[in-house]
Amino acid sequence: MRRPTSPARLMALAVAALTPGLLAAAPAAPAHPSPARGAHVLPANDGWASADGGTTGGAGADAAHTYTVTTWDEFKQALKDGGDAPKVIKVRGTLDGMGGRSCEDFAAGGYTLEAYLAAYDPKTWGTAPPSGPQEEARAASAAAQAEQVKAYVPANTTITGLGRGARLLGGSLQIKDTDNVVVRGLTFEDAFDCFPQWDPTDGDSGAWNSEYDNLVVYGSTHVWIDHNTFTDGRRPDSEQPSYYGQLFQQHDGELDVVRGADLVTVSWNAFTDHDKTLMIGNSDSAGATDRGRLRVTLHHNLFRDVVERAPRVRFGQVDAYNNHFVVGKQGYAYSFGIGLESQLVAEKNTFALPRGVSAAKILKKWKDAPVTVTGNHVNGAPVDLLAAHNAANPGNPLREGAGWTPVLRTRVDAPRDVPALVTGKAGAPRRR
Repeated sequence: MRRPTSPARLMALAVAALTPGLLAAAPAAPAHPSPARGAHVLPANDGWASADGGTTGGAGADAAHTYTVTTWDEFKQALKDGGDAPKVIKVRGTLDGMGGRSCEDFAAGGYTLEAYLAAYDPKTWGTAPPSGPQEEARAASAAAQAEQVKAYVPANTTITGLGRGARLLGGSLQIKDTDNVVVRGLTFEDAFDCFPQWDPTDGDSGAWNSEYDNLVVYGSTHVWIDHNTFTDGRRPDSEQPSYYGQLFQQHDGELDVVRGADLVTVSWNAFTDHDKTLMIGNSDSAGATDRGRLRVTLHHNLFRDVVERAPRVRFGQVDAYNNHFVVGKQGYAYSFGIGLESQLVAEKNTFALPRGVSAAKILKKWKDAPVTVTGNHVNGAPVDLLAAHNAANPGNPLREGAGWTPVLRTRVDAPRDVPALVTGKAGAPRRR
């Protein structure tokens, strides 16, 4: 999608043109940006989203395209107004993505969970994919919920929390097939699927699969996601029931970057209390759209009590540095997932592991791909994560050397400083 060029973006382009080697060397570290100061233009050299003209969002929006919203309906209408003209949407308080409705309000075609469970019990149904009236009713119900909870972001948009406590509750923000978007200062809580689908072929024992990432970047470019908090909040997986011997999973990802998305910077966010957290590239079969794209920078993010995918990477050149991981005592699977044709560089990250969890679990090999891991610390001491993985998996080693060197970095902190710095400053502004 072609975007109109805002005055701020023109300035960024001019600076890039007048600055030789802008993409080849990082300048001295600037002051730490804060959403409270209202700075919505990504600084030069701040990750992949600063490449090819930078990311300005709605900078330059006029008064007619500057909104303050207090309800989900107001929010969705503001996103629609004005097309791709630069706009700034300020979120005040909690926006309820469900619009005050319950799951039962979206049920269609005679769907009930009790009837669905009776229809597809593996003891009687077997291992064939669900089909027939209850699966059709589930799909119709899911479509009705999707119409309510999905909100689509147009080009040249900044969405920002206004003060403390700005929250999107139960909604799914879709940055799809667009360009030049900034999202800052929000809490994304509990995007949940009322109507998960049973898949008896998923894994050895089947699994419940759900929709609705809190935030998804799909086929879009120049996206900056900064100082947000992502959490399951009121609906933790640990409190959900199990059916057919498997967790009734109502959550998908906290953030996904998929289907040809490119030039994304994810900075100073808090990802908390979740299972499948952050996926970059969602299918091994998507090479036609993803190969040469999915360039993402992750820096100064907090990952606290997440199980896996922090991130899992396919295809993309991903730069992950100065992130801090606080691993829970139970359920931890891995942090960095190495997938098909991925080129992950993971440098100067820090990990707080509980007793009994080995540093060998931090890397997970899904498919053969090279990886660069240097300068990372575990429990305050330097650890060679690649060597730890390979020693624990002698029959399935990872290869060293992602084959590229990141240069789009504005600041790189010493690992000894990362835990306190990230814990104190990552995430949305907190309530007092």
